[in-house]
Amino acid sequence: MRIAVLSQSSHIYSTRRLVEAGRRAGHQMSVIDYMRCSIGVGGPRPVSYQGGAFPDIDACIPRIAASNTLHGVALVRRLEQLGVVTPVGADALASSRDKLRCLQLLDHAGVPIPATAFGSDILDARSLVEAVGGPPVVVKVLEGTQGVGVMLCDTQNGAESTIEALRSLRVDVLVQELVEEARGTDLRCIVVDDRVVAAMVRTARAGEFRSNLHRGGSSARSEISEREREVAVAAAKAVGLRLAGVDILRSARGPLVVEINSSPGLEGVEKVTRLDIAGAIVRRLAKLGKRGQCRVSA
Repeated sequence: MRIAVLSQSSHIYSTRRLVEAGRRAGHQMSVIDYMRCSIGVGGPRPVSYQGGAFPDIDACIPRIAASNTLHGVALVRRLEQLGVVTPVGADALASSRDKLRCLQLLDHAGVPIPATAFGSDILDARSLVEAVGGPPVVVKVLEGTQGVGVMLCDTQNGAESTIEALRSLRVDVLVQELVEEARGTDLRCIVVDDRVVAAMVRTARAGEFRSNLHRGGSSARSEISEREREVAVAAAKAVGLRLAGVDILRSARGPLVVEINSSPGLEGVEKVTRLDIAGAIVRRLAKLGKRGQCRVSA
C-alpha cells in the first residue's frame, strides 16, 4: 500500500516510527505536510500539495496538531471522499477535538465519564459548580491540549472566580468533578480498532495534579482490568475512532473516561511498554485496505 503520514515533520518521534513500521512491512511510506495542502471543491484538482499534484496514496494516518484542526479535518474529509483509507476519519477527528461534543457522544453511548457541566452565561458560575457536586472541581477550557487550560479549584469562591474570569474573556469552559481518589494519576490506553494494544499509568510530579507527560509527569507500564479494556474500546467506538489514546481515571465507582486523543503520542508509551505500537497501527490499516475499502488515490 501507499501510505502517507499527515504530519508537519518527519523528525517527530511518532511520525518517524510510523514510517519505519510501514516500510518494514513492505509499504510505500511518505510524510505529507498537511498545512501545505490545499483543498479544491468543484474544480479539476480536489487536493493539491505545495502548489502541485497531490501524491498518489491509498491510505493516510493523520497526525494533526490541535491548532490546525480545522484545516486538518477539511483535508482528511476530502481524502475520504476520494476513497483514501484512514483510522482517523474527519468527523471523528473533529469530535475528539471538541471536549464537550466528545463527552456528549460518550455519555450518549453509555460510556462512564465524570460529572460535567457547561454554560455560557457568566452568571452561571455557581450553578455550574453545584451541578457537579461542588468543590473541589476541575475547570477546563474547551480547546486546551497537553494539560494546558486545566485548572484545579479547591473552593467555591475560587471556582466561581476562575469561571467568571475565563467567561469574561469569552473563553468557553467545562466544569468537571474532581475524582479525589485518582488525583494526580490516570491511565492512558492506546486503542487500535477494537482492542487495547498498550496501556500506561501516568503520575503527576510533586505539587501538580495534571499527569500529562508534557507537564513533567512520569509513566509506567500498566496491566488493565477487563472492564477498563471494555470502556477504552467503547469510548473510541463512540467517537468513531479506529486509533485513539483514551485517558481513564480509576475511580471508586469504576473507570471514567476524561479525554480522547485522536493523535496520541507514541514515544512515551512505546518506551515504557517496549511494544511496537506503530506496527500495530500499520497492520490494522493494511487490513482495512485489503477489504477493498481503498478504491482510488487522490
